[in-house]
Amino acid sequence: MEWHEELHERADECVERLDERLWAVAARLHERPEPSFEEHAAAKLLTGELAADGFEVETGTAGMPTAFVARAGTGRPCVALLLEYDAVPGLGHASGHNLVAAAGLGAALAAKDVLGDSRGSLLAVGAPAEESGGGKQALAEAGIFDDVDAVLMVHPGVHSWSWAPLTARVELKVTFHGRAAHPTGDPEHGVDALAALIQAFGALSALRQRLPAGSHVQGIVTDGGEATTVVPDRAEGRFGLRALTTEALDRLVEDVTTCVQGAAMATGAKVDVERLGRGYAHFRDNPVLSERFTEHLAACGIHAGPPEPGVYLGSSDIGDVSLRVPAIHPFVAIAAQEYPDHTREFAEAAASPRGRAAMLASASALARTAIDLRTHPSLVSRAWDHFRAQERTGS
Repeated sequence: MEWHEELHERADECVERLDERLWAVAARLHERPEPSFEEHAAAKLLTGELAADGFEVETGTAGMPTAFVARAGTGRPCVALLLEYDAVPGLGHASGHNLVAAAGLGAALAAKDVLGDSRGSLLAVGAPAEESGGGKQALAEAGIFDDVDAVLMVHPGVHSWSWAPLTARVELKVTFHGRAAHPTGDPEHGVDALAALIQAFGALSALRQRLPAGSHVQGIVTDGGEATTVVPDRAEGRFGLRALTTEALDRLVEDVTTCVQGAAMATGAKVDVERLGRGYAHFRDNPVLSERFTEHLAACGIHAGPPEPGVYLGSSDIGDVSLRVPAIHPFVAIAAQEYPDHTREFAEAAASPRGRAAMLASASALARTAIDLRTHPSLVSRAWDHFRAQERTGS
C-alpha cells in the first residue's frame, strides 16, 4: 500500500511540474476554438506535446484527420485517456473541451512518467467532434478500444458529480408534403404542409405529458414555406429526442413517428421521417472505476457526489464507448449552476483560475486511476466483472 501511495504522490508531483505547460495548452485551445472535425491546430498541438514526451503518435485515426492515438508501452492492461477539443460554434469553448484535453494530456504525461516500463500500455486518444459528428463512435468502430481495459475522461460542468447521467440521443428530420394553392382563390385544392407540421407539434406536446423520466422531445421548424400568398406544399421540422437508454430511445422514435403520421392523416399530407446520423447511445458508468476516481479527486481537493435524482445533463458519444468497455465520465464544477455549459459565461469559466484548478486536480486524479489500473490486476478484473453484469441486465 505504501508503494502505491508513493506512486500517487509522484503523479501529483509530476502534474504540479506540468502546471504551466498544461495551462498554456488549455489557454491556446481556448484562444483558437475550432468546431467539430476542423480541430487541426488543436490536434497538432496535442500530438506535439505527447510526441515530445516519448509517446508513439498515430494521426488521422479512423479516417478522421483531426483524430489521433498516442501510445506508450505494449499489451495489457491497457488504459485509454480520452481528449476532447472541439468547440461550440459561435460560443467557443463553452463546453470546456480545452480543459478536457489539458487534463487528459496531463494525466497521460504523468502516468507515463510514473509507470515507466511496467507491464501494460497507456493510450491518449484524440477524439474529435463530440459536439457534432460523434468522433468516438468512429474510433470505436475502427477497433481502437477493442484491446482496452478502461476508458477514462473527465468533463467540466456546474456540478462535481462522480458519474454522468447522460442519455441516448438522436435527431429526426420530419418532412411534410402537401399541395400548393392560392389561399383565397383556390384553397380547397391545397394541402397545407405547414399546418400538418404544426399539428405534429401539437401531438408531440400531448406525448410529452406521458414521457418517462429522462425522455425528452425538442423540435424546431426548418422550412415553413416562402410566401403568405401560397399554401405551403412543403414543411420541415427537426426534432431532438433523448431517453434514458438506447432501447427506450428506439421506442420514443416509434412514438414520435406515430404522432407525425397521425398529423399527416389528419391534414391530407404525406410525411417522411429520417434519422440524421447515428445518434448517441446512453452512458453506462462503471462504478468500480468511478468510485476509485472519486477517491483520488477528493485527495486532490475536490469532493464529488452522485448526480441529483431526476437531473440529466445531455448526451455524448462517450456513451457508445461505455457500452464496449468499462468507462468513466465524471463532472468537475468550474462555474455556478446558473451558468451551465453552452453559455458565454461557461466559456469564460473554461479560461478562469477555477477552471485551471479543476483541470489540474482532474489530471492528477485521472493519472492516479490509470496507475492503479496498470498496477492492480484485481481492479481491472472487478471493473470487467461489473461491466459484464451490466450487460446481462441491460443497464
